[in-house]
Amino acid sequence: MKNNLLSEQLVYTGESSTPTHLHLLTYNSEKMQETYGDNFESIKDNITPDAINWLQIHGLKNTETIRDVCEYFKIDFLVLQDILNAEHPTKIEEHEQYTVLILKLFKYEGAEELEQQQLCLIQGSNYVLAFIENETEFFDNVTQAIKNNVMKIRTRQSDYLLSVSLNNVMGDYTSVISEIADALEDMEEELLTITNNNDIGVQIQIRRRQYMAMKKAIMPLKEQYIKLLRADNNLIHKINRAYFNDVNDHLQFVLQTIDICRETLSALVDLYISNNDLRMNNIMKRLTIVSTVFIPLTFIAGVWGMNFKAMPELSWEYGYFYAWAVMAIIAITVYLFFKKKKWY
Repeated sequence: MKNNLLSEQLVYTGESSTPTHLHLLTYNSEKMQETYGDNFESIKDNITPDAINWLQIHGLKNTETIRDVCEYFKIDFLVLQDILNAEHPTKIEEHEQYTVLILKLFKYEGAEELEQQQLCLIQGSNYVLAFIENETEFFDNVTQAIKNNVMKIRTRQSDYLLSVSLNNVMGDYTSVISEIADALEDMEEELLTITNNNDIGVQIQIRRRQYMAMKKAIMPLKEQYIKLLRADNNLIHKINRAYFNDVNDHLQFVLQTIDICRETLSALVDLYISNNDLRMNNIMKRLTIVSTVFIPLTFIAGVWGMNFKAMPELSWEYGYFYAWAVMAIIAITVYLFFKKKKWY
């Protein structure tokens, strides 16, 4: 593994092919301006120090554009490397002038694997930056709220914008984990009916991978989200702490659902193994019944199949038919006995 502390080279480690482009919304209580650009130079002059600057950067392929953005807002080089590392684990990190949140966004449409992309939010005193791997409409509702001044958002500070963005992320987590939980419940009902669905084991593995991806992305927030709620966090104003508490409520629901999914997955594995054992027992029972029916018939055939000259039954005129009659009576008797006992 390359030591990033010994290199100034910037490399985007993800697989997204989205061309890097920027969307800037600058607003205050009096006005709002929207700007699009393919590089930072094309929008830089529209950034206003005495307003809130909501800058979305879609696509991380152009590392020089990412560098320009970070240098303008005085973002540390190590944070810049973290932004470009698509496999970076979830974290919340406090700096003197800004707060960094590295998160994952998920897309669930019933596919075998969850689609995920990295999202990095950076909040400063008068800006919120959102670095997103792919082209997405994920924050379009936030943009629309700013344009329509919903909840007087244009009169609020950057921490409120961050709380709204985080609420979007929690909504995404809630939707996806609920879909997984519902799918697991459906599988549990299917297993309890003891159906012969041979694909259920594969489905359990698919859901388990989805669950693990969600758990890996969300569980670190359980310990780290508290950083945003600390009283000494100067970037989160007291008047807006209630909104971050609301986001925390949503996070707690997601964490509880993750725990439920873990328990359900464990129960599903046990049910799947039990069903396999039950099916195997049923197969063995049928084979045992067949063997029990044929054991006496084999004995009779073996006795009368011996090549002794002094066997008196060999001279019977209807001995062959008697033998068949005896074997038929024995087989029917054994079958009726098993049926009466409900063993078959």
